[in-house]
Amino acid sequence: MDSWTDTLRFAFQPVVNLTTGGVAGLEILARPETGDVLAEARRDPELDGRLATLAFRAAARKETLLPLYVNVFAGTLADLGGLTPLHDAVRAAGRLPWEVTIDIGPPYTHVPQRALLEAIGSLRDQGFRISADGVGDGDVPLRLLTDMVPDLLKLDASMLTRPAAVRGMRTLCDELAALLCIEGVETELQCASAQSAGAQLAQGELFAPPARLPAAEVYVPPRSPGPAVTPRSGPSVLEFVRPAALLPAAASAGQVRALLTGSPDVSGVLLVDAGGVPVRSVHRSRFLLSMSGRYGHALYADRPAAKLGDPPRTVGVDATAWEVLDVVAVGGRDRTSDDVAVVDRYGRCVGVVRLADLVRALAETRVEEAAGLNPLTRLPGSDAITGEVDRRIADGRMFALSWLDVDDFKQVNDGAGFAAGDELIRSVGRALQHAASGSTRVGHIGGDDFLVLADPEGLSPLAASVLDAPWSAGGRPVTLSLATVLCEPGSVTDHRQAAACLAPLKKAAKSLNGASWVLGRAGLSGHEVLRGVAAEPARAEWAVADPGKG
Repeated sequence: MDSWTDTLRFAFQPVVNLTTGGVAGLEILARPETGDVLAEARRDPELDGRLATLAFRAAARKETLLPLYVNVFAGTLADLGGLTPLHDAVRAAGRLPWEVTIDIGPPYTHVPQRALLEAIGSLRDQGFRISADGVGDGDVPLRLLTDMVPDLLKLDASMLTRPAAVRGMRTLCDELAALLCIEGVETELQCASAQSAGAQLAQGELFAPPARLPAAEVYVPPRSPGPAVTPRSGPSVLEFVRPAALLPAAASAGQVRALLTGSPDVSGVLLVDAGGVPVRSVHRSRFLLSMSGRYGHALYADRPAAKLGDPPRTVGVDATAWEVLDVVAVGGRDRTSDDVAVVDRYGRCVGVVRLADLVRALAETRVEEAAGLNPLTRLPGSDAITGEVDRRIADGRMFALSWLDVDDFKQVNDGAGFAAGDELIRSVGRALQHAASGSTRVGHIGGDDFLVLADPEGLSPLAASVLDAPWSAGGRPVTLSLATVLCEPGSVTDHRQAAACLAPLKKAAKSLNGASWVLGRAGLSGHEVLRGVAAEPARAEWAVADPGKG
């Protein structure tokens, strides 16, 4: 054996699920006491391949059930065409290949791309998961990144200072059905930025430093309230995935019992076939209750554990949290606490979701949403609208952001009384909600101010329904003013810039007499008067146009 192996040690750094706060996996890091073995491995593919196998064996000796991340240079894969010794080591340890993610790292310069992609295809066929590491500060070409179709994309924390780029990476991950992980997180501010950018996973010194023993607990800062989530879409199930405890379908009840008694945090075991597809689900409490009976161990210890299991409940990786609840709702009440297996496009288990995690997160979402509702109209506040604005900007969608308010509302309150003013605001809110359709979002900022976010083609009917209505308060006629900014893809960088474009348009709308509507375009000077009469006779009313055109 080479001398460098005598002093080589390995450390483990957890990969953290930012939603559940749990450890989603362990990255295995080489820590030689002397020399720079990584620099040698970068030049020597055979050495790098041996390092990967040794890293896995070091983790296997710790008897951790967590998924593992093994680092390999891109050039190693292109040169070796695969990692046969690692595959053999995984099988010998009784682990399954899809519990191991190959972290492919730079440099990519001068690496034969065809050979690399063929090696990745071979690893994926064997069952390994693929991670693209070092994105952001590495040299991976974007075209190669998309051709790799990674299961996970690791983005350097330095990119958090460029939120548009991070949102773009999240959009790419959504298209590739991949998870986004931010690595190198050192501060709570970076963690909050990662969460707001939509990253599902993270790792770094903030959560736990690399250690010789796998971390049992990690520190995750409390998540700050975010924009409300609508039941029609809901958070992705991938945000709640925990590592699954997997055993072969032929495992005995004694093997399952040994796993459960040695791992008190495991709520259940999935029995999978040779392809990694779940065939039976063993619930911790029900299984141990059966085994603890007077003759339980004698009856079941050597028998297949499948006899004490149930048909697995599964959802795809593209499911939402609400769809998981639908799956849980089907069947007997005694299975409501069973884990739900999350499977990839091949039907292989990539993890499990616990009902408690879902209920807690969705309940917090509802509490945050309720806290953000205006008590007068029960409409969400500005945070919900601005959060959706940022998502549409990241998705490259054209949208119309509008600000609507009541003309001379203080005089309405002073003349008709605050009760009549409150009823007027409630009526306007109901009218906006009734007119909103499709992807239109309505928010109540406070007082008499409302925000409306809509697709351009859906704005004209909504504007007509609220501006044409005969509004009054305490018998006094009232008019409304509407200001709209159309935002083409690339015209604004975030909701703050969109709001800045909207402010002068609101002022222009308020300068007109009667029900008014002013339309402008982000990045362009001037505006159109779609409704309203100018205070000076020389300013004629413009023709009503469809803001979705031109």
